[in-house]
Amino acid sequence: MRRALLLCAALLAAWSTPASAQALGERLAACAACHGAGGAPAPLPNSPTLAGQPALFIENQLVMIREGLRDVPAMKGLLDGVSDTDLAAMAKHFAGQPLKPQPGPRDAARFARGEQVANGNRCASCHLPNYAGREQMPRLAGQREDYLLHSMRQFLNGQATGRDTIMAASLRGLSDADLQAMAHHFAQLPP
Repeated sequence: MRRALLLCAALLAAWSTPASAQALGERLAACAACHGAGGAPAPLPNSPTLAGQPALFIENQLVMIREGLRDVPAMKGLLDGVSDTDLAAMAKHFAGQPLKPQPGPRDAARFARGEQVANGNRCASCHLPNYAGREQMPRLAGQREDYLLHSMRQFLNGQATGRDTIMAASLRGLSDADLQAMAHHFAQLPP
């Protein structure tokens, strides 16, 4: 993990100027250390798959991380000096990559419980009925199960600094078993 972060830091050090095609390629290669080639599958635990996410969502997250509004310790300083134009190019790249989910075996009971909880919480009203996401709402379908669970736990525990506070309210009152079931359900859905 430390080696991957050092590689990221070295590759990202030159990001303060507008990206040439080569520079953009180097930046995207740095992202692959944690998020996988093309944004999927992410090789590190609790790292999101970026492939196929809405471009606006990715761009917003990159800006918030760069500005220190969203706290992602592993990315601290990696986006310093990267222009908005370059962040938009990175977001567009990942949004255009095909998602290759790695869902693992489906547990029918947990999948059904996750669907029930998601429907009861009206998750589809923001993330769309197929959970593909839109604009600033992330795609949940086909996302890594461990990342989804990690993220929902952060929201529920007030640790999702710089992210949509509506999610914390949406998850209030759910048990950890409910979160696990929803994470399993979303991860199992086709992108």
